[in-house]
Amino acid sequence: MKIKQDEAAINQNKAKLTKVLDVYDKRLADSKYLAGDEFPLADRSHLPNAHYLVTGTDLKELFKERENVSRWWEEISSRESWKKTVDLQKFPQPKK
Repeated sequence: MKIKQDEAAINQNKAKLTKVLDVYDKRLADSKYLAGDEFPLADRSHLPNAHYLVTGTDLKELFKERENVSRWWEEISSRESWKKTVDLQKFPQPKK
């Protein structure tokens, strides 16, 4: 099933995400995480949606091209607990 995409809405939301990531990049220049130097809930709450944006869409470069956002994403997404969570979401393929 092919669903028609609203390119205007996609572009509008991509622009919004770009602005948010610019704000995050400035914030992350002053601290390790968004809410300080400890790993807070604020950062953890970003993991599922950011994971989807980085791995399931063509928006990975928006994260990679911002030095501090890139560092932050690499750090929080490489945590063992997050990797285990991602692995739990992988469903085994049915045997044929």
